[in-house]
Amino acid sequence: MPALSEDALVEVLSGSLYPGAAHNSVVMVLAYCKAAQLDPMLKPVHIVPIYQKGRGMVDVVMPGIGLYRIQAARTGQYAGISDPEYGPSITAKLAGVDVTYPEWCRVTVKRQMSNGLVAEFTANERWLENYATASKDSAAPNSMWKRRAFAQLAKCAEAQALRKAFPEVGSAPTADEMEGKSFEEAAKDVSPARPAPPEPDAKPAYPDELLAENIEKWQPLIDAGRTSPEHIISNVISKYSLRDDQIETITNLKALDGDAA
Repeated sequence: MPALSEDALVEVLSGSLYPGAAHNSVVMVLAYCKAAQLDPMLKPVHIVPIYQKGRGMVDVVMPGIGLYRIQAARTGQYAGISDPEYGPSITAKLAGVDVTYPEWCRVTVKRQMSNGLVAEFTANERWLENYATASKDSAAPNSMWKRRAFAQLAKCAEAQALRKAFPEVGSAPTADEMEGKSFEEAAKDVSPARPAPPEPDAKPAYPDELLAENIEKWQPLIDAGRTSPEHIISNVISKYSLRDDQIETITNLKALDGDAA
């Protein structure tokens, strides 16, 4: 069967996977999938209308949470994911709208490192810092975040955990995180009904000063083949929490022993 032309493929996608989308937006989907070597018929990305200051609503192509799951599984190192854990439910009135939402949601993704150890990467996301508003001038949640307050926040926490565990899958926010958001969104003028309780079993942050000091010790061990960045990360996160940039710094130690960066 001959391959479809781009115009024919745009017509197919516009009539099935992206009904009602503008022609140029579907073309952007094809360009994104081609650059990332993705099959557009699997709908790995979404067209999300985003408010951008000075331009109004613009269509942006963004990965879906499903794409992150697929890319993690294809590494062969995906070792599972926890069920979402939720903080206490809070009922509040936001811009006149009554809404009940979880204060926070935590998800843990597991990755098997090259040395066989399984490392855990946890993301904790707060509802007030993630929900999408009904309009750029309102603090009320949009219909999706009001109706599916728990499920939407779980997707955000899962996406963040997948990015921590598998930084190679990308750093772009997912469509689930950004739908209804603004690129230049002001802070929402709302507060929790009560102070946030401390997160259970929270690990202390890994000090940057200690990281800089230990890099000088780790590099000779990596050069000698006595350890690996993955092993170091696994050991550190057993006691501390690592930021994404700290994980990247340790991972990039590979480049210093002759491997490609």
